[in-house]
Amino acid sequence: MDGLDPEDKRVAGNKVKKKRVGGLGSSAPVAADHATADAIKLYLQEIQKNQLLTAEDERELAGLIAQGDDAARERMIESNLRLVVKIAKRYMNRGLPFLDLIEEGNLGLIKAVEKFKVSKGCRFSTYATWWIRQSIERSIVNQSRTIRLPVHVADDINKLVKISRELVQRLKRDPEIDEIAAAMGTDVNHVRRMMILVKKTYSIEHPLGEGNDYSLIDTIEDTKLVDSVRKIEDLDRFTQVQGWMEDLNENEREVLSLRFGLEDRDPQTLDTIGKKFGVTRERIRQIEAKSLAKLRKSMENCLSDDDM
Repeated sequence: MDGLDPEDKRVAGNKVKKKRVGGLGSSAPVAADHATADAIKLYLQEIQKNQLLTAEDERELAGLIAQGDDAARERMIESNLRLVVKIAKRYMNRGLPFLDLIEEGNLGLIKAVEKFKVSKGCRFSTYATWWIRQSIERSIVNQSRTIRLPVHVADDINKLVKISRELVQRLKRDPEIDEIAAAMGTDVNHVRRMMILVKKTYSIEHPLGEGNDYSLIDTIEDTKLVDSVRKIEDLDRFTQVQGWMEDLNENEREVLSLRFGLEDRDPQTLDTIGKKFGVTRERIRQIEAKSLAKLRKSMENCLSDDDM
């Protein structure tokens, strides 16, 4: 990941690789898949030993890290390795081996530790989630192809996805290609080329249609990537962070859970949710809009513009 020196990258990889050595053994030959499974099992056992941090612990460590305390930095990283594994699981079967996903997620975690400030007003795990996801997603874009994409192309793809999501939220509809191009400050042809590259990596589908699901960019349909969990993950990064959901009241959380298929549910229409609550579909739409606005505010408070 950009901004990490070689030592950081070595440390991130070693969080996994040093566990692999113990898991593979050196006596009789072992099938590759069994060896990998053993390495993963050993790694998970190792990181379970790391004690989770309280909010007070995070504040204390963040202060020490700001003063250059390497031990505090190491503790913050190791105490959050389980978070990386949890997030990495969501990206399985998308082009990278699980251990590689973990390594890339560890790079994002290190970046989050460097950038985190107590003044952001959110738990570190909430803040780190975006950095971990960004690192993994960039790696999928860059490494899951026969020909590696240049870093600037991967950055353009990330920008395309981010801006597309923002336009959906603001316009309450699918943005036109020229609108995306204008928001990106580029030409329509460049956006089309980026969309083609996006096809193999991102699902930009979202359940905002009336009565049916439809694609944000209908020219790059990829039904393999569409499932109820992925839809809400791809809608916007803030919607999958449990910490921000806690800012909502019970009805707001339930409406979003039903609307976007959280907690392994199937996404439901405004009409269906309205009947469940005994109110009109318009009232459900209002609750949804208000809830998303609250989540957006929480995200903005946690992730400043310079972090993006």
